[in-house]
Amino acid sequence: MKSNLILATLWENVVQNTLYVLVFFGIIVAMFLIAFALEKVCQKNNQQVKKEKFFTTYKMAVIGILTAMATVLMIFDFPLWFIPSFYKLDFSELPVLIGSFAFGPATGVVMEFLKVFLKLLIKGTSTAFIGELANFVVGCSFIIPAATIYAFKKTKKTAILSCVFGTIILVVFASIFNALYLIPAFTKFMSLDKILAQGAEKNSLVSSDSMTSFVIFAVAPLNIIKGVAVSVVTMLIYKPLSRFIKGNRQTKA
Repeated sequence: MKSNLILATLWENVVQNTLYVLVFFGIIVAMFLIAFALEKVCQKNNQQVKKEKFFTTYKMAVIGILTAMATVLMIFDFPLWFIPSFYKLDFSELPVLIGSFAFGPATGVVMEFLKVFLKLLIKGTSTAFIGELANFVVGCSFIIPAATIYAFKKTKKTAILSCVFGTIILVVFASIFNALYLIPAFTKFMSLDKILAQGAEKNSLVSSDSMTSFVIFAVAPLNIIKGVAVSVVTMLIYKPLSRFIKGNRQTKA
């Protein structure tokens, strides 16, 4: 009887892990498909984008440099005062957004994936890949819309609009993703009551019995800070860097 219980528990764990891996893989594939589809649309509407090859030696070198920078920024994440310490802020989307502005949304997703992969090789994971998946998916929710809008018309006005829209999508998507997937996934390591209690301890606006308040007053502000900071810095440095990134070609923004 005891052996049957052990086997049943083992099988349940295998099934749960398999489903998680499949979900993880499915989300990554979905992000790639969305990005490549949107880039195809951009190519049909922007002749400048259409003439660019996806793989060139120079482009791969630039992507490598930017991805390395993004990986370092992801490793050096840090907590904020108004949210539990297992939520951390990093600015790894900054090099990714710069690369996405230069080469398109598909390149951005490739950089997001490589960034997370390199981080796992260097530092490993303490969250059974949940944190890394969140970083990838939430980063893509910012990069894909921002890079897509900018690819249609590469002007300063469009760049600002793309950053604003990307930040809005980032905040909305991250909030929903946390409520429906990320926080429930974290309950494998910590009970929901404890997660909410830590949120209430750090932030007086968070109720210890309300996930909604946790998402609105903790998760959303965290991503607002990230989106705004990355957007502002990108707008300040992209134009001076654009000639180097694009191989000394002229850019409008």
